[in-house]
Amino acid sequence: MGSRPGPKAAFCYVVTFKSDRKKKKVTKAERLKQLQEEEERRQKEEEEARVKYEKEEMERLELERIEKEKWNQLESKDLERRNEELEELSLLERCFPEAEKLKQDTRLLSQWKHYIQCDGSPDPSIAPEINTFISLWKEETNETFEEVIAKSKLVLNLIEKLKLILLETPPYYLEDKNIIQYQGSVLEMQELLHLKFNIATEILLRQASTLADLDSGNMEKVIQDENVTLYVWANLKKNPRYKSVRFSETQTGFEIPRILATSDIALRLLHTHYDHVTPLRPISTSFQGHTTRIPQFVKDEVKSVEAAISKELPEESKQLENESKSVHEEEETKCEEQGDIEVQTSFVQEESDATKCELEMKLLSETVLSAQLLLIENATEKPTFFEDNEVDLCQFTTLGGVYHLDILELPPQYKPMKSWMIVEILKEGLQKYIYPPETTEDVETENAFPPIKVTLEVQENVIFFEDPMVARWDAEGKHWQTDGISNVSYKSEERLITFSLETFGPVTLIQDTHVNMPFQSWELRPLGVNKVLLTVTTVFTEVQIQIKENLCMLTSIKLSDKKHSSTLEGKWMTPISFIFALKETGLNIFPSGHSHFYVIINYKDPLVELKAYRQLALLSSAFAFGWSKWNVVCTSKKVIVKLSEYLTEEPIQNPNWTLLMFSGNRAQRLKINENSETFSEALKEETEFHSTLYHMVKDFASKEAMEKIKSSNCQFIDSVCYMLLSTRLLSYS
Repeated sequence: MGSRPGPKAAFCYVVTFKSDRKKKKVTKAERLKQLQEEEERRQKEEEEARVKYEKEEMERLELERIEKEKWNQLESKDLERRNEELEELSLLERCFPEAEKLKQDTRLLSQWKHYIQCDGSPDPSIAPEINTFISLWKEETNETFEEVIAKSKLVLNLIEKLKLILLETPPYYLEDKNIIQYQGSVLEMQELLHLKFNIATEILLRQASTLADLDSGNMEKVIQDENVTLYVWANLKKNPRYKSVRFSETQTGFEIPRILATSDIALRLLHTHYDHVTPLRPISTSFQGHTTRIPQFVKDEVKSVEAAISKELPEESKQLENESKSVHEEEETKCEEQGDIEVQTSFVQEESDATKCELEMKLLSETVLSAQLLLIENATEKPTFFEDNEVDLCQFTTLGGVYHLDILELPPQYKPMKSWMIVEILKEGLQKYIYPPETTEDVETENAFPPIKVTLEVQENVIFFEDPMVARWDAEGKHWQTDGISNVSYKSEERLITFSLETFGPVTLIQDTHVNMPFQSWELRPLGVNKVLLTVTTVFTEVQIQIKENLCMLTSIKLSDKKHSSTLEGKWMTPISFIFALKETGLNIFPSGHSHFYVIINYKDPLVELKAYRQLALLSSAFAFGWSKWNVVCTSKKVIVKLSEYLTEEPIQNPNWTLLMFSGNRAQRLKINENSETFSEALKEETEFHSTLYHMVKDFASKEAMEKIKSSNCQFIDSVCYMLLSTRLLSYS
């Protein structure tokens, strides 16, 4: 047998390859070549960058040259027409002195109407009449409270007239002696009115026993009028458990301590809806006091021209008289020649009258301008330093009148005797009960004279945007202060305020004067011929005011987006009366000369601000204006507002607003809008700038709009301007 072959042997071959390549070494020549190429590439890039930069720089310089050339052309064009535009604006702004003359005529007409009316009431501006009225009223005795209230309506009306005379009459029409006389008459009538209320209260309290309530045995009386409310409670029973006094059908009342509950006293709350306690301020610092400072150069110019006229007129008249005399002597005078001389004389007289009228108008125009400028000038010194607890009346305002709280000694009561009623009349009259007494040595406990809890009803037509503060009158220091008052609680829905008072006396409620400043936005919109709507939006409210001719009216108030009713709505008043009425209700959107010390404002140069308000008023019959956020960004020498042509009475949804920038002597349209991300003063394409806002809007306004502007009533323009000056929207928004 053959043998079986065995397995074949397996072989594994591992082959390895050794690289014969070796890293190529860079020679020195090659390295130099690379460096040379890199340098050439760098130089080429630098050259390209240089060429590109030079090209861009040349393009930029060319654009700047073109823009500068264009700007210079615009400036040259503006300079060429500046005098013409300013002259035309001056003619348009004659509406302000014309409106002032109409106001003066209205004041004279009012005096004449009062004279021919002969209703027995005095003219408060005539010293003998008002002095006679006061003297006769002093002589009247035994007037009941109802009779005094009836008379008080006339007295309050006379006081209001005198205050308006002081505020509405420009100081260049008032002499210092007249101002002193009017303020003295106001103070005398205020004091006499309060004295009459005290005497009438005494007469009423003498009858307390006959008017006692059957249930409590004490006397309670409430007498109410539109200007005054009297609450009287006489403690006839002296019941120590009767410590809570609440006047029927009201929430007004007191919580009295035991010592008063057992004393022969009467409690009186006399709520006057006006404030005759706070001292009168001097006319120069009163509301929007406009002590007009006539520029000296105007006075000098007017005097020199008047002197020249007075010198020329006699010479011309004398010359004409000599010519006329010689003609008569020749006896060849013809009727035609005489007529010519008479016409010539008449012409000279008319020309002189026209020149005097022109001078008078120029002087009046300057005085009105000065008065308007003073309205927006800020005080340079902060009000006097105030002691602790003393109320700063530049920072705070009294609202809702004054609550005269008094504890009175009960006078002797009427006593029946047969068919007579007899009463002892004390010579010293009505006496106050001192609480707490000046000496307390006989008092056993220290808490025998605790503070008296008082609950008052807040006047309905007054708006408090924050909880009111309570202040009491310091008779010695003649100011309001907040000490001696504790546990103040205000219920806004019920309009009740409760507090504890250490000692009785006049009390008032105060609110921050600038609670609605600065404003959030504003808008001035035409409503038709010589009629606009001014809307001012603050943190708490939105106020809408209509202005027409020389009158203003409150249209609506919104509080927290809800309409709030006011007694002022629908009542047309002159601007100053309207502003006062609005402030008295707590709606103060009218900064004073000291307001910038208490409010962060967007300061604007007064002259720029004044010129802007005057020109906005001129355009207000055909254009709507509004607040712009960029007005805060630009400098104090410029103002920015948005503008839109507005020829319809109905509100326009999403009006096409244009931004205007005005520096007092240059007006231009801006390229940016309200939604732009950054601020720029760049001029809008294809527009020019002008010396006035009026001539700037002429470039794009419709013919109808310009006709409405030219036909606007002078009193309307003046009233719009006055309201803008009083609100100072460009600085306080």
